[in-house]
Amino acid sequence: MDGDVMNVLEDFWYGNLDPAEYDANPSKEYKELVRLISRNEEKLLATMTEDQKELFSRYTDCVREHQAMAVCLLFQNSFRLGGRMMLEVMRGGAVNE
Repeated sequence: MDGDVMNVLEDFWYGNLDPAEYDANPSKEYKELVRLISRNEEKLLATMTEDQKELFSRYTDCVREHQAMAVCLLFQNSFRLGGRMMLEVMRGGAVNE
């Protein structure tokens, strides 16, 4: 077990693991949602003027940036929670924040 943990820590240290990476084989529901988003975006863009398309592009850029920040915060909070859980397990009792 210790060897596996050290390999994971070493891989993380040397940048071989990307915490933001997710399963390359998303679920059927995920694939369907991505397809639906794409289809609806195409339909919406087809109805827009060039100015509206530019505004929509800026909007979607902001949404993507917000999503990236939210995912980063979620990762940080989840990592902290996991750390607190491990401390509690190792100490055999509750850990104060």
